[in-house]
Amino acid sequence: MGMFKKKVKVSNSKNPNQFFEEDFWVDTGVLYSFVPEDYLEKIEVEPSAKRNLILADDRKDTRLFGFCDFQIEGLEGIIPCPVIFARKGSLFLLGATALENFGVDVDPIQKKLKPILAVIGGFIASHENC
Repeated sequence: MGMFKKKVKVSNSKNPNQFFEEDFWVDTGVLYSFVPEDYLEKIEVEPSAKRNLILADDRKDTRLFGFCDFQIEGLEGIIPCPVIFARKGSLFLLGATALENFGVDVDPIQKKLKPILAVIGGFIASHENC
């Protein structure tokens, strides 16, 4: 896949005045977005749980997990997204969950995010009497 970056404004959901902006690698191979823990601590994001992870090199790790508001360059809205408290010095990764939350897919050739239609339920959920 063609790798590219998008600028993301990350803010504390409880206090939007606490934020930072950084270039994130778009990575559909990771479920959650990765943000170095020192950046999240600076904007006082509180972890809500822990997640067990399998890293790209097959190592296992357990990291803190929380939520931030994301605003992605070129897209509308400020949307809560789950984040992993990555180790200090880690890359900033924009994961599949955040991309789904914003309703976009990745165009690796043109290196951009493109809107997609959301699928709500299946046949039964789309039936008029539901």
